[in-house]
Amino acid sequence: MDLIELYKRLKKEEKPLTCAAVVLGAGSSQRMGFDKMTVMLEGQPVLVRSVNAFQLSPLVEEIVVVTRADRLEEIADLVSQYNLSKVSAVVSGGNTRTESALAGVMALKKDSRLVAVHDGARPLVTQDVIEACIRRAGIQYAAIPVTKSTDTLRALDEKGALAGVYDRERVVRVQTPQVFLNEILKGALTDAVQRGLTFTDDAAAVERMGMTIQAVDGDEENIKLTTPEDIILAESILRRREERLT
Repeated sequence: MDLIELYKRLKKEEKPLTCAAVVLGAGSSQRMGFDKMTVMLEGQPVLVRSVNAFQLSPLVEEIVVVTRADRLEEIADLVSQYNLSKVSAVVSGGNTRTESALAGVMALKKDSRLVAVHDGARPLVTQDVIEACIRRAGIQYAAIPVTKSTDTLRALDEKGALAGVYDRERVVRVQTPQVFLNEILKGALTDAVQRGLTFTDDAAAVERMGMTIQAVDGDEENIKLTTPEDIILAESILRRREERLT
Protein backbone atom coordinates (compact mmCIF):
# COMPACT_ATOMS: atom_id res chain seq x y z
CA MET A 1 0.00 0.00 0.00
CA ASP A 2 1.52 3.32 -1.12
CA LEU A 3 0.46 5.67 1.67
CA ILE A 4 2.00 8.77 0.06
CA GLU A 5 -0.04 8.32 -3.12
CA LEU A 6 -3.12 7.55 -1.04
CA TYR A 7 -2.73 10.75 0.99
CA LYS A 8 -2.34 12.79 -2.19
CA ARG A 9 -5.50 11.31 -3.66
CA LEU A 10 -7.50 11.80 -0.48
CA LYS A 11 -6.58 15.47 -0.28
CA LYS A 12 -8.03 15.96 -3.76
CA GLU A 13 -11.26 14.16 -2.93
CA GLU A 14 -14.18 15.81 -1.21
CA LYS A 15 -16.18 12.94 0.24
CA PRO A 16 -18.74 13.31 3.03
CA LEU A 17 -17.91 12.05 6.51
CA THR A 18 -19.60 8.65 6.49
CA CYS A 19 -18.81 5.76 8.81
CA ALA A 20 -19.75 2.11 9.13
CA ALA A 21 -19.26 0.02 12.26
CA VAL A 22 -18.12 -3.55 12.78
CA VAL A 23 -19.01 -4.92 16.22
CA LEU A 24 -17.02 -7.99 17.23
CA GLY A 25 -18.68 -10.64 19.36
CA ALA A 26 -17.09 -13.89 18.18
CA GLY A 27 -14.82 -14.56 21.16
CA SER A 28 -14.93 -17.63 23.38
CA SER A 29 -15.51 -15.78 26.70
CA GLN A 30 -13.18 -18.22 28.44
CA ARG A 31 -12.28 -15.89 31.32
CA MET A 32 -15.93 -15.00 31.85
CA GLY A 33 -17.00 -18.64 32.17
CA PHE A 34 -20.18 -18.07 30.11
CA ASP A 35 -21.11 -16.29 26.90
CA LYS A 36 -20.92 -12.63 27.86
CA MET A 37 -22.45 -11.38 24.61
CA THR A 38 -25.96 -12.50 25.53
CA VAL A 39 -25.87 -12.02 29.30
CA MET A 40 -28.46 -9.47 30.42
CA LEU A 41 -27.11 -6.13 31.56
CA GLU A 42 -29.76 -3.93 33.19
CA GLY A 43 -32.47 -5.33 30.93
CA GLN A 44 -30.56 -5.69 27.65
CA PRO A 45 -28.05 -8.26 26.34
CA VAL A 46 -24.46 -7.02 26.36
CA LEU A 47 -24.09 -7.26 22.58
CA VAL A 48 -27.34 -5.38 22.01
CA ARG A 49 -26.10 -2.50 24.17
CA SER A 50 -22.84 -2.36 22.22
CA VAL A 51 -24.56 -2.38 18.83
CA ASN A 52 -27.21 0.11 19.96
CA ALA A 53 -24.53 2.69 20.76
CA PHE A 54 -23.73 2.81 17.03
CA GLN A 55 -27.39 2.53 16.08
CA LEU A 56 -27.94 5.81 17.94
CA SER A 57 -24.98 7.63 16.38
CA PRO A 58 -25.97 9.99 13.55
CA LEU A 59 -22.46 9.54 12.10
CA VAL A 60 -22.88 5.77 11.59
CA GLU A 61 -24.82 4.59 8.55
CA GLU A 62 -24.31 0.82 8.65
CA ILE A 63 -23.41 -1.88 11.18
CA VAL A 64 -22.11 -5.43 10.73
CA VAL A 65 -22.15 -7.78 13.71
CA VAL A 66 -19.57 -10.57 13.88
CA THR A 67 -20.39 -13.60 16.00
CA ARG A 68 -19.61 -17.31 16.28
CA ALA A 69 -20.91 -19.60 13.55
CA ASP A 70 -23.06 -21.52 16.04
CA ARG A 71 -24.80 -18.32 17.19
CA LEU A 72 -25.64 -16.67 13.87
CA GLU A 73 -29.37 -17.34 14.08
CA GLU A 74 -29.59 -16.36 17.75
CA ILE A 75 -27.79 -13.04 17.24
CA ALA A 76 -29.80 -12.29 14.09
CA ASP A 77 -32.97 -12.81 16.14
CA LEU A 78 -31.68 -10.34 18.77
CA VAL A 79 -31.00 -7.77 16.06
CA SER A 80 -34.57 -8.11 14.87
CA GLN A 81 -36.08 -8.19 18.36
CA TYR A 82 -34.37 -4.95 19.40
CA ASN A 83 -35.00 -3.23 16.06
CA LEU A 84 -31.34 -2.55 15.30
CA SER A 85 -32.20 -1.31 11.83
CA LYS A 86 -28.70 -0.17 10.82
CA VAL A 87 -27.41 -3.76 11.02
CA SER A 88 -26.97 -4.92 7.43
CA ALA A 89 -25.46 -8.33 8.20
CA VAL A 90 -24.63 -10.77 10.97
CA VAL A 91 -21.61 -12.85 9.96
CA SER A 92 -19.44 -15.53 11.47
CA GLY A 93 -15.94 -14.64 12.63
CA GLY A 94 -12.65 -16.42 12.21
CA ASN A 95 -10.22 -18.13 14.53
CA THR A 96 -8.56 -14.84 15.54
CA ARG A 97 -9.64 -11.27 16.20
CA THR A 98 -7.88 -10.16 13.02
CA GLU A 99 -9.78 -12.70 10.92
CA SER A 100 -13.07 -11.70 12.56
CA ALA A 101 -12.45 -8.00 11.95
CA LEU A 102 -11.69 -8.69 8.28
CA ALA A 103 -14.85 -10.78 7.94
CA GLY A 104 -16.86 -7.86 9.28
CA VAL A 105 -15.22 -5.28 7.04
CA MET A 106 -15.68 -7.45 3.95
CA ALA A 107 -19.40 -7.86 4.75
CA LEU A 108 -20.11 -4.10 4.69
CA LYS A 109 -22.51 -3.22 1.91
CA LYS A 110 -22.04 0.55 1.75
CA ASP A 111 -18.84 2.25 0.63
CA SER A 112 -18.43 4.30 3.80
CA ARG A 113 -15.37 6.52 3.99
CA LEU A 114 -14.53 5.30 7.51
CA VAL A 115 -14.96 2.06 9.45
CA ALA A 116 -15.17 1.79 13.24
CA VAL A 117 -14.26 -1.55 14.82
CA HIS A 118 -15.67 -2.06 18.30
CA ASP A 119 -15.46 -4.80 20.92
CA GLY A 120 -18.92 -6.19 21.56
CA ALA A 121 -17.76 -6.62 25.16
CA ARG A 122 -17.62 -2.83 25.62
CA PRO A 123 -21.34 -2.05 26.04
CA LEU A 124 -20.81 1.22 27.93
CA VAL A 125 -19.22 3.22 25.11
CA THR A 126 -20.67 6.72 24.93
CA GLN A 127 -21.75 8.88 22.02
CA ASP A 128 -19.01 11.36 22.91
CA VAL A 129 -16.27 8.74 22.44
CA ILE A 130 -17.78 7.43 19.19
CA GLU A 131 -18.10 10.92 17.73
CA ALA A 132 -14.62 12.00 18.81
CA CYS A 133 -13.00 8.97 17.16
CA ILE A 134 -14.97 9.32 13.93
CA ARG A 135 -14.34 13.04 13.57
CA ARG A 136 -10.60 12.69 14.27
CA ALA A 137 -10.30 9.81 11.80
CA GLY A 138 -12.21 11.89 9.27
CA ILE A 139 -9.33 14.37 9.36
CA GLN A 140 -6.31 12.17 10.06
CA TYR A 141 -7.52 8.75 8.78
CA ALA A 142 -6.94 6.67 11.93
CA ALA A 143 -8.00 7.33 15.54
CA ILE A 144 -8.42 5.29 18.71
CA PRO A 145 -9.61 6.17 22.22
CA VAL A 146 -7.10 5.86 25.07
CA THR A 147 -6.98 6.50 28.79
CA LYS A 148 -3.96 7.13 30.98
CA SER A 149 -2.78 4.50 33.43
CA THR A 150 -3.16 5.36 37.11
CA ASP A 151 -1.02 2.39 38.12
CA THR A 152 2.74 2.02 38.08
CA LEU A 153 3.58 -0.28 35.17
CA ARG A 154 6.49 -2.71 35.35
CA ALA A 155 8.05 -5.00 32.74
CA LEU A 156 8.86 -8.66 33.37
CA ASP A 157 11.73 -10.66 31.94
CA GLU A 158 11.35 -14.16 30.48
CA LYS A 159 11.69 -15.68 33.97
CA GLY A 160 8.94 -13.55 35.47
CA ALA A 161 11.22 -11.22 37.39
CA LEU A 162 10.78 -7.44 37.40
CA ALA A 163 12.88 -5.96 34.62
CA GLY A 164 12.00 -2.28 34.34
CA VAL A 165 9.55 0.55 34.93
CA TYR A 166 7.47 2.35 32.32
CA ASP A 167 6.89 6.09 32.55
CA ARG A 168 3.13 6.09 33.06
CA GLU A 169 2.87 9.57 31.55
CA ARG A 170 3.85 8.00 28.24
CA VAL A 171 1.79 4.80 28.53
CA VAL A 172 -1.94 4.56 27.78
CA ARG A 173 -4.64 1.92 27.87
CA VAL A 174 -6.30 1.35 24.50
CA GLN A 175 -10.06 1.09 24.02
CA THR A 176 -12.48 0.79 21.13
CA PRO A 177 -14.03 1.92 18.81
CA GLN A 178 -10.97 2.19 16.61
CA VAL A 179 -11.77 4.13 13.47
CA PHE A 180 -9.87 4.03 10.19
CA LEU A 181 -10.16 4.98 6.57
CA ASN A 182 -12.03 2.10 4.98
CA GLU A 183 -9.47 1.14 2.34
CA ILE A 184 -6.53 1.40 4.74
CA LEU A 185 -8.18 -0.90 7.29
CA LYS A 186 -9.28 -3.39 4.65
CA GLY A 187 -5.81 -3.51 3.14
CA ALA A 188 -4.08 -3.85 6.50
CA LEU A 189 -6.34 -6.65 7.73
CA THR A 190 -6.16 -8.51 4.43
CA ASP A 191 -2.37 -8.38 4.42
CA ALA A 192 -2.19 -9.55 8.05
CA VAL A 193 -4.49 -12.53 7.46
CA GLN A 194 -2.65 -13.54 4.29
CA ARG A 195 0.62 -13.54 6.25
CA GLY A 196 -0.86 -15.46 9.17
CA LEU A 197 -0.46 -12.54 11.56
CA THR A 198 -2.83 -11.74 14.38
CA PHE A 199 -3.12 -8.67 16.60
CA THR A 200 -4.94 -7.85 19.82
CA ASP A 201 -6.29 -4.66 18.27
CA ASP A 202 -6.81 -3.37 14.75
CA ALA A 203 -4.56 -0.35 15.16
CA ALA A 204 -1.54 -2.66 15.31
CA ALA A 205 -2.38 -4.08 11.87
CA VAL A 206 -2.77 -0.58 10.45
CA GLU A 207 0.44 0.68 12.09
CA ARG A 208 2.30 -2.20 10.48
CA MET A 209 1.45 -0.70 7.09
CA GLY A 210 3.18 2.55 8.06
CA MET A 211 0.10 4.48 9.22
CA THR A 212 0.26 6.91 12.16
CA ILE A 213 -2.54 6.39 14.67
CA GLN A 214 -4.05 9.42 16.41
CA ALA A 215 -5.15 9.16 20.05
CA VAL A 216 -8.33 10.73 21.37
CA ASP A 217 -9.61 10.85 24.94
CA GLY A 218 -11.31 7.63 25.93
CA ASP A 219 -13.61 7.07 28.90
CA GLU A 220 -12.80 5.29 32.15
CA GLU A 221 -16.32 3.83 32.10
CA ASN A 222 -15.78 2.27 28.65
CA ILE A 223 -14.68 -0.97 30.27
CA LYS A 224 -14.28 -4.33 28.56
CA LEU A 225 -16.26 -7.11 30.19
CA THR A 226 -13.77 -9.89 30.84
CA THR A 227 -14.65 -11.44 34.22
CA PRO A 228 -17.94 -11.82 36.18
CA GLU A 229 -16.84 -8.93 38.41
CA ASP A 230 -16.90 -6.66 35.36
CA ILE A 231 -20.61 -7.37 34.93
CA ILE A 232 -21.25 -6.12 38.46
CA LEU A 233 -19.21 -2.99 37.78
CA ALA A 234 -21.01 -2.33 34.48
CA GLU A 235 -24.40 -2.61 36.16
CA SER A 236 -23.27 -0.11 38.78
CA ILE A 237 -22.12 2.33 36.09
CA LEU A 238 -25.42 2.04 34.23
CA ARG A 239 -27.44 2.65 37.38
CA ARG A 240 -25.31 5.69 38.17
CA ARG A 241 -25.93 7.04 34.66
CA GLU A 242 -29.65 6.60 35.13
CA GLU A 243 -29.52 8.48 38.42
CA ARG A 244 -27.80 11.42 36.71
CA LEU A 245 -30.74 11.69 34.30
CA THR A 246 -33.36 11.83 37.05
